[in-house]
Amino acid sequence: MKRRLGVMASAVAVVLSGCTSDSGTVDTPELEARGTVLTTVQPTRQDLTNQISLSGKVTINPVFGIVAPVAGELRFTTRQPTTVAVSRDTWVASVWNDGAPRKVFVPEGAMMAGRLMADRSEVSKGMPIVSAKHVGYGITAEIDSAQAYRISGAVKSIKAQIKNGPGPFECEPVGTIAALPAGTFPEPEPEKTTAPAAGPSGAPAPIENKDPAASAPEGSEPTGLRIVCVAPAKVRLINGSDVTLDVITGRVEDALVLPVEAVAGLQGKGKVDLVDENKQRTTIDVELGISDGKVVEIKKGLTGGETVAVPGPNLPAPDPAEVTG
Repeated sequence: MKRRLGVMASAVAVVLSGCTSDSGTVDTPELEARGTVLTTVQPTRQDLTNQISLSGKVTINPVFGIVAPVAGELRFTTRQPTTVAVSRDTWVASVWNDGAPRKVFVPEGAMMAGRLMADRSEVSKGMPIVSAKHVGYGITAEIDSAQAYRISGAVKSIKAQIKNGPGPFECEPVGTIAALPAGTFPEPEPEKTTAPAAGPSGAPAPIENKDPAASAPEGSEPTGLRIVCVAPAKVRLINGSDVTLDVITGRVEDALVLPVEAVAGLQGKGKVDLVDENKQRTTIDVELGISDGKVVEIKKGLTGGETVAVPGPNLPAPDPAEVTG
């Protein structure tokens, strides 16, 4: 019995010694250095369409904005507002730039709804300066700021589908997508009359005669960011009907693209991080084009053979001194 217990003790000792020998050092995966890029992508080429789906409604007399064609001084005409749609494009203002006027028109089928800026204001190109109303049925869709930057005022075409109704059909966009302030009209000028000769009393005769009933016409209400489009005349519309709009703002064939996650910025100027053979980042500037929400067009800055980090660089916060200065 004692011999058996001795054998078992020896066996346990061997097992324990086997478990502890060479197990003091545990192998761990080799860690990359801090800042090393682990996920990368290379630019590719594809046909690209910037298309956005929006929910809209059929409305009556929708308001839309008309923008300044150039930067300069805004001057309104003396044309009186109408209560019916104009039968042709109607001149309502001019923007003077370098001594030359650029005319602003209310389009056929609409009427002027108000002035969005004061007369002789300095305006920039693309700034809404006049509100107008499309007379009759139109289709409107509210948009958020992220969608606004994708659309960027460059709507190429719109297709509309009325829920349980007509469609799809082409819907002609009108005006700008920018939010509009309230549209106003100036008070009418008082009528001037010739003063008659003073009477026996010697009391001076009135020179101006203003009709107390005369007042400026009511202007347009402010709007948020929205798209307004007009359906063909043959399409039967019912006020308040739900509509789905497919908005196309651009098409590019064989575009050089990157995933949106690899790019800082959404429009115009952007930045990407190039990755070298040591997996280290270098941030460079690129020029961006259209996006479909998944990839974005790289117009300048890359040739296609680069390795790019995912996610892209973080844009630095603006300098408070520059913001307030």
